Order: sequence, then structure tokens, then C-alpha cells
Amino acid sequence: MEHTTIGDQILAVVRAHPDCTLGDVMQQLPNLDWAEVYLEAERLSRSGQLRQIRDNVPFTTTLRLP
Repeated sequence: MEHTTIGDQILAVVRAHPDCTLGDVMQQLPNLDWAEVYLEAERLSRSGQLRQIRDNVPFTTTLRLP
């Protein structure tokens, strides 16, 4: 059985659903805790593997590949 990291799982969701929100990703990965997804998305963003676009109203974060 192949082990995939949380980061790999997030990137796979974003590839399959371009411009999805952080909430959409969390719905696609129900086995993961919200904090795990959030922290890994932040790490992926800092490393340049993921772009986060924050909208203060209605407080959403859209994820996309660079």
C-alpha cells in the first residue's frame, strides 16, 4: 500500500478541483484534522508548491497551483 503525505493529498485535490477553497479540500479529505490540512497548506504555500488567495469577505481561502 502506497503511503501519501498530507501535502500530496492536498495537491491531488487542488489538481482535480482547481481554485477550490480550503474548506473544499477539507471536505475531500475527511480523514484529516482541520489543523493538519491548514498547517500543511501553509507549508506548501511557503515552499512555493501552492498558492493561497485569501478573501476577507466571506473569509475564504482559495487554493491553486502556481
